[in-house]
Amino acid sequence: MNYDEFAFFNQQLAAMLREGIPLEGALHRLSADMRDKRLQTEIQLLEGDLRNGLSLRDALKARKLPDFYVQMLMVGVNGNDLLGVLLLVADYYQRANTIWTRLKGLLVYPLIVLIAAFALSTFITILGTWLIGSDNSGLFQTPIPPMIMINLWGPPILTGAMLLGILVILLVPQFRRGMRWRLPAFKEAKLAQTASAMSLLLNHGGNLYQAIGLVRQLEANSPASRELDEWQERLSNGDGKFSGMAARGVVFPPLFLWLVGNAGEDLVGGFRRAAEIYGARAVYRVEMFLYAALPFSIIALGFMIVCQIFPLLKIVTGLMNGIDSVGN
Repeated sequence: MNYDEFAFFNQQLAAMLREGIPLEGALHRLSADMRDKRLQTEIQLLEGDLRNGLSLRDALKARKLPDFYVQMLMVGVNGNDLLGVLLLVADYYQRANTIWTRLKGLLVYPLIVLIAAFALSTFITILGTWLIGSDNSGLFQTPIPPMIMINLWGPPILTGAMLLGILVILLVPQFRRGMRWRLPAFKEAKLAQTASAMSLLLNHGGNLYQAIGLVRQLEANSPASRELDEWQERLSNGDGKFSGMAARGVVFPPLFLWLVGNAGEDLVGGFRRAAEIYGARAVYRVEMFLYAALPFSIIALGFMIVCQIFPLLKIVTGLMNGIDSVGN
């Protein structure tokens, strides 16, 4: 989902409701100009269900919208504060969009360099293979050392394997969820997003057990889901203090637990503080990696080109020597 468009949609929806426009009419106006076709379809279906007499609660259950968003709207309906909840979720998705846009930028530069390295190394390998010949003996029947063949074929195989690995991570949801909780910057972003979700849920009438359950559902099949499940189990066993309930874990770092636990009974403030700190840390790490990743990627590409061109130069030198010997 396009978080930026979704955040803008909720901001505009809140503004229209504040002006007294009925919910169905506001949904109809906003869905007409949406660029995200899947989101547009879901909003139009939601509008149709509301016009047919379904309650907002029942209409939301039938739509393929984010679980956290649906839960927050239900909280707003129950508390008669739909307008306030819309503004909060708009801010939530806007901050999520800011962080994830930076994280995507972090992936773009190394990925472009990796694709360029794969294309260039493949071209050099094809050229070298043509110069060597099908029998690996060169144009003048000169024996080719095995190390030259390894240097020639190594880079495209290595870069191709790296591209395949990245493609698998991007396309397989289970791998993608797992890596988000392990890679620097991505993990800080997930911690900030989790803390922000907990803060919003607790601030609007949800209890700690329900909030943990919803976040665990959102993070299903990820390393965090198992730890959140342990939190719920300890909470149900009577360990009501956050410091004791979440004391033993791996996914959530000690600083995160300290920030929330140190807030005492004010868990909303503790989670909000954790969201702010880890959101700032995610942005800092992204900027740090961006400054370091591009120069390092270019240096790595240059080193790879040198490693491949060197054996080709040896082959060409051998060919030149062969031409000289034939001429003499």
